[in-house]
Amino acid sequence: MKVAVLGSGLMGKEAARDLVQSAGVESVGLADIDLGRAQQVCNQLQSPKLKAFSVDAGNYDELANFIGQYDVVVNALFYTFNETVAKAAIAAGVSSVDLGGHIGNITDRVLELKEEAMAAQSTIIPDLGVAPGMINILAGYGASKLDRVKSVKMYVGGIPARPEPPLEYNHVFSMEGLFDHYTDPSLIIRHGAKLEVPSLSEVEKIYFEKFGPLEAFHTSGGTSTLPYSYPYLDELEYKTIRYPGHAEKFKLLVDLNLTRNDYEVEIKGQQVKPRDVLLKVLAPIVDLKDKDDVVVLRVIVSGEKNGVKTTYEYEMTTFKDRTNNVTAMARATANTISVVAQMIGNGTIAKKGVHPPEQIVPGKEYIEEMAKRNIMISEIEKRDNLIKI
Repeated sequence: MKVAVLGSGLMGKEAARDLVQSAGVESVGLADIDLGRAQQVCNQLQSPKLKAFSVDAGNYDELANFIGQYDVVVNALFYTFNETVAKAAIAAGVSSVDLGGHIGNITDRVLELKEEAMAAQSTIIPDLGVAPGMINILAGYGASKLDRVKSVKMYVGGIPARPEPPLEYNHVFSMEGLFDHYTDPSLIIRHGAKLEVPSLSEVEKIYFEKFGPLEAFHTSGGTSTLPYSYPYLDELEYKTIRYPGHAEKFKLLVDLNLTRNDYEVEIKGQQVKPRDVLLKVLAPIVDLKDKDDVVVLRVIVSGEKNGVKTTYEYEMTTFKDRTNNVTAMARATANTISVVAQMIGNGTIAKKGVHPPEQIVPGKEYIEEMAKRNIMISEIEKRDNLIKI
């Protein structure tokens, strides 16, 4: 298969790394508006399968012409490009996957392209990062094993291995995106009803092996497409994991309107966004630099199987790859989108149209492929008092 990767940032680079190391991939085109940046990645990865291209994703015709040469497109651009890339892929008659973005209903607009994708015989799967992405696949896998699904609870955190004050946090993806997730309300299902709750609320303690107590709290976008895939659930929620005290500190910043994208103040005759100032102030404080990060994840799917109350619990702890200097978040995210792109390319996923991950990605095969990349996801089955690992 031939795969196009859009964006030569961290996620694009690591997706390209996995693709060129995969036997079923014939060639990879790495596209960036800055050819030099794409070429630098190619120089680092040193693969005869990989070639750099200059492509302006904001130019629809240029984008469609480029991706038309490939079988599958891995969209590793900022989420504002997701709808455009999906439309271009459909127009070119190829398949595409993206890293998600529920801010501004971007993913909803991608899902609305279902009929066009079916007509073009394209497979489009949005939301293929970690959260959303990995958690959707695992939630869907657990749900597929139950006769009736009642509850889905998901917890994910990209955290530093050794936290430092004042926030005990180092960013492993866009800080702008983080602000959106902390500021916008979170969609959940409780007692069978969909409702919105404030992000950074309902803080609870959570424990993982090798870690002391951590905290988990609501953030927006995490439940992704699951409320629509499983509207009959009694309970559905997603919480972000951080070190204790983080939510309280960030809630103060949110309450002071310092994270809002639609808020300005006048200073010395000029309109200034406090959000822009805060991003600049935080940049050196939250920069991961060469420090180690960790991704911790837990997905709990409960319901009934053969008349017995049954729960499937999935858990993952992934650390930084020090050999290649790849963050844990990049490993978990880029390998997820690469694995699913290859599943489309090799026919493991054959269904056409636009589908959220939980409805189309085979969980068993996904877990096996991630294990080949040393990203281990465990499954525990609990039936009444019986626990099966």
